[in-house]
Amino acid sequence: MNKTNKTRRTFIKNSVLSTAGLASLGAVGFSAKSYGRILGANDRVNVGIVGFSDRCRGALVPAMLKHSEELNFEFTAISDIWNLRREEGAAYVKEKSGKTLAKARNNEELYERKDVDAVLISTADFQHALHTKEAVEAGRDVYVEKPFAETMEDNRAAREAVERSGKIVQVGSQRRSGQNYHAANEFIRSGQFGDIVAVEMSWNVNQPGRWRRPSLVEKIRKEDTDWDRYLMNRPKEDWDPRKYLEFRLFWPYSSGIPGQWMAHQIDTVHWFTGLDHPRSVAANGGIYLWKDGRKNFDTMTAVFDYGPYDDETKGFQVIYSSRFTNSAGGTKEIYFSNGGELNLDTNMVTPNGGLDERHAKAMGKEANKLPEMSLSEVIQVETGADTGADNLTSSHMRNWMECVRNRKNPNADVMAGYNHSIANIMTTAALRTGEFVTFDREKQEVMAGGKVFKY
Repeated sequence: MNKTNKTRRTFIKNSVLSTAGLASLGAVGFSAKSYGRILGANDRVNVGIVGFSDRCRGALVPAMLKHSEELNFEFTAISDIWNLRREEGAAYVKEKSGKTLAKARNNEELYERKDVDAVLISTADFQHALHTKEAVEAGRDVYVEKPFAETMEDNRAAREAVERSGKIVQVGSQRRSGQNYHAANEFIRSGQFGDIVAVEMSWNVNQPGRWRRPSLVEKIRKEDTDWDRYLMNRPKEDWDPRKYLEFRLFWPYSSGIPGQWMAHQIDTVHWFTGLDHPRSVAANGGIYLWKDGRKNFDTMTAVFDYGPYDDETKGFQVIYSSRFTNSAGGTKEIYFSNGGELNLDTNMVTPNGGLDERHAKAMGKEANKLPEMSLSEVIQVETGADTGADNLTSSHMRNWMECVRNRKNPNADVMAGYNHSIANIMTTAALRTGEFVTFDREKQEVMAGGKVFKY
């Protein structure tokens, strides 16, 4: 069907239907026997904090407090292996809510408590999957920050534990709770956009201090925390305060750009298309400017091949780039079809680049041009790099809180995290080995140059 015949009215009608159903998304529930304390309609949900990070302070705690009175949630305890963060977290929650938190030195102490039904996990990137596994095996529901996992070993272990436990797990891919992203998903899946032929994504900043914590690095002492517990299943090594506090700069404690930024954006590709992961990834990058001892790159570009494995003639590329060294271009997410583009930076659908009449006629085809329209005509605009507590994170947190009560599947369930982690790990493998990377679906392993990728 010629895209020129698709009217703005049709799209707006469909978008309204899509966004009106946000509150009821995720109808797959779990049986009552799959969770510990069975919550009645009027029971308070007691929440513990696992790791009092900047993200927890600046977004997660405020987001939960925004909805806590209405949904009857309350913070009761905090776990952090660094005594400074443990005290700061308790003081912060006391200031914001008036509640006095029990302070646990580690997660074992936290899960011994009977007044913790669910937890917010905001620890180091490499710990997310393992801390999720601990929590669900201890009978707690979980809101866990992304990236979900940085190795396939951790990814598989956490997924298995979540599925076995039947606990409610929301991964912090908050775009999945944004109304404009739901409208875009509906538009693409309705067929009105046409087949995706390419996606371009970027996340650029000019921030030499990004992920640096020099004042805290000077302040922390080994005796004030638990370095062995911090390392979990990573190789044992001598105390290094930079790897403890600036972990996002050091592999294998974080992949850096892929886990922190790309995880958000590549997740929308999986969501909009129903594809679980790339078929292959090629990537390169380097530390080109900020030579401060970091091991993760300050600049990278990756090219992904996506498409169904049973039909190699179909598919598309995702071109992803990111740099710390120049902010031009900012954060972009643009989907292209033969008829135009869907730009999630501007929230516009336009005929830009669509097949014009002259070139179509020369090949015996009809012109293919999308109508120009704004997603903000029918929904509230919530896009961009800002993932603060007042917008996407607030909606995402509320969705999790509602699902803890109704036992329905949240917007970004464990499989959303599992799949974005596959894409992240494939990218990390390509960056660190220089090899062409694929995914072995039978073994659920990332393959670099024909070999299983290991850190």
